[in-house]
Amino acid sequence: MRASGVALQSGPMRIALAQINPTVGDIAGNAELIRRDLRRAADAGADLAVFPELAIIGYPPKDLLLKPDVIDRCRAAVEELASECTQVMAVIGLPVWSERNQGRTLHNSAAVCVGGAIRSWHHKSLLPTYDVFDELRYFEPGPRLDLTPLPQRDGDREINLGISICEDLWGAAEHTDRRIYHDNPIDELAAAGAKVFVNVSASPFVAGKHPKRMEIMSALAARHGLPVLFCNQVGGNDELVFDGRSCAFDSRGAVIAEAAGFEEDLIVIEIDGEKRQGSRGESQLTSPDRNSGAGSTLSEEHEVHDALVLGLRDYARKCGFKDVVIGLSGGIDSAVTAAVAVAALGPDRVRGVAMPSRFSSEGSVTDARLLAEHLGIAFHVVPIEEPHRAMEATVQPVFDDVLGNQNRPGVTEENIQARLRGVILMSLSNKFGSLLVTTGNKSELAVGYCTLYGDMAGGFSVLSDVPKLLVYRLARWINDNEHSPLREQLGRAVVPEDTITKPPSAELRPDQTDQDSLPPYEQLDEIIERYVEDEQSARTIIAETGFDAETVLRIVRLIDLNEYKRKQAAPGLKITGRAFGFGRRMPIAQRYDPRHGVG
Repeated sequence: MRASGVALQSGPMRIALAQINPTVGDIAGNAELIRRDLRRAADAGADLAVFPELAIIGYPPKDLLLKPDVIDRCRAAVEELASECTQVMAVIGLPVWSERNQGRTLHNSAAVCVGGAIRSWHHKSLLPTYDVFDELRYFEPGPRLDLTPLPQRDGDREINLGISICEDLWGAAEHTDRRIYHDNPIDELAAAGAKVFVNVSASPFVAGKHPKRMEIMSALAARHGLPVLFCNQVGGNDELVFDGRSCAFDSRGAVIAEAAGFEEDLIVIEIDGEKRQGSRGESQLTSPDRNSGAGSTLSEEHEVHDALVLGLRDYARKCGFKDVVIGLSGGIDSAVTAAVAVAALGPDRVRGVAMPSRFSSEGSVTDARLLAEHLGIAFHVVPIEEPHRAMEATVQPVFDDVLGNQNRPGVTEENIQARLRGVILMSLSNKFGSLLVTTGNKSELAVGYCTLYGDMAGGFSVLSDVPKLLVYRLARWINDNEHSPLREQLGRAVVPEDTITKPPSAELRPDQTDQDSLPPYEQLDEIIERYVEDEQSARTIIAETGFDAETVLRIVRLIDLNEYKRKQAAPGLKITGRAFGFGRRMPIAQRYDPRHGVG
């Protein structure tokens, strides 16, 4: 049966996966993105356009969902879009009011728009509450899973779409270490007679995650003998980056099409009985020189770099910042942060500032200046020697009065330097309206090797979930890899070699290095990964690594003690399985003892 107002030509159904970059809360702007890709899908000859999860409001909307006006406006916007779906059908994600009189008031839903109206609704069944997800705070699980029969191009046949939403796809027991849901929506859709699985998603980026996605979808397609189409959101929203990489699998589990990673894209797939093939054809709407579909084969350094670039670019754009300011110490962290900023925004929108003290080496300023020259960014040197001495003299009488002859220079005096640098950078941020980007990495943030209101001062953190060793690998990749956009653009290495090879140091006292206070980063990063990401106990870490027990206990204790600092840190981009941020909810005032069972 042909749907009213939908003109289909003969031949297989053509389905477009519209990988858009929504802005959270910008309902009108997101509607325009959807409208744009409905036109593109029509131009590409598609019969159906599929959009990501909660596409009309963007993911994650968090407590915007508690505002009734937001839900009503989302519904009105999708109804208006549905009225325009006369040439192309659409699946659009949005929050809707639940019709139940029990449970939570909302569903995470997908509207199927056909012939100028919403034909059916599909509600998300599996609602994640782990890591960064908190969907049970807002949504009620869908009451049932229904199929959507849509006409094919011959007009006499319909094809049953089994529509699921993000987490519904991850409920298959054989693809997880432990099944956390009682239901398996995909199996239920298959049993009901689905002929094509369509999953609308907002699946955040984690390094190495995409091959797992591909494995799950390939196995589902092969097990049920049905195609699987996956449409994912792309873009940065606060701490989360969405990598896109929407894809399609045929009934044997083979990849037939894959969208670009870390950018908007639209791909078209043909579905007709046993004929299932991917096509770009006239749907080639993005840059023709892009290596489409390469997302699943990127190295860790490549995909992390692209995630950081996209995350910073979108945070600045969506928050209204035109440029950024970065403190350049001559060290590896600020160098990689500046390189990411230039790749994200361009050199004319990045300002670097060196702030040497009497403990800064001559090479630090030289390396910072050389980096700025390589990147082509504005560069300023603001010495802090004079204000540092003035500040020490200002507080010295109070220290002497309270401590008497016990007063000795120490960490307090060192941190004054970091806090003066924070004051300078924040002054430039205020004066120029620039976003101050902090440069600390995950290893430092984990153990508190950072200064509150000093190097932690700022509005956004690029490397806060990037371990120190990965920072070094990123620097090498930026310098040497043929896929590095800065290497290709500049034709030379970006990060000075001395910056990469010299021992890392905060330079807050003479001859200081990180390893004065911390174990080698090879050990530190592994302890952090095991304790924070894998939730291993100190006893297990010691047993499995052979690391010195005293070192392990000291590091895990530092991680626990410095939760108060991390609660005051700038929001940062998540790229690992467990980042410091809203996905890790640890108490500050607590007395958990990690020494239990050791010794």
